[in-house]
Amino acid sequence: MSLTRCANGHMFSTRKHGSICPYCSISVEQAPSGDVKKPARAEEEEKTMPYLGETTGIEPVTGWLVCIEGPQLGQDYRIMAEKNFIGRSEEMHIRILGDNAISRRNHAVIVYDPKKRNFYLLPGDASGLAYHNNEAVYSPVELAAYDVIQLGRSKFIFIALCGVHFEWNNDMG
Repeated sequence: MSLTRCANGHMFSTRKHGSICPYCSISVEQAPSGDVKKPARAEEEEKTMPYLGETTGIEPVTGWLVCIEGPQLGQDYRIMAEKNFIGRSEEMHIRILGDNAISRRNHAVIVYDPKKRNFYLLPGDASGLAYHNNEAVYSPVELAAYDVIQLGRSKFIFIALCGVHFEWNNDMG
């Protein structure tokens, strides 16, 4: 198998995907057959370092989106406190793959406000629209349990954990 590593560190088969990384769409130079193409890096970055685990603790979940229609049917997505940016890109807090009608970056934002104990859906700054219970979202909309959110060709049910009935203690996360 002919494996290549893109500049972002993704490994992929050049036989299957050619010279374009399927994860981030970066073009890489073809290496001689059998070789693994490595990006140019400083020598100290090439050293193997031990993984010491997370040092900041667990960031507690505040709610979920569950895909009820679309390519990721049945998949759940964790919602954390404060802003959760939604899109297809790796940099997004909630990354939804398989639906190319969802913008790569900032299609929509779900916010959990721990002081007021409520959730909001905000429109993103991308070209795609977000829908809340079949209504287009142009300004912040407060979310309630089991509301339906549509992004691209996918629909999600919103499930709240935190709110008036439950809140994590301040010493968590």
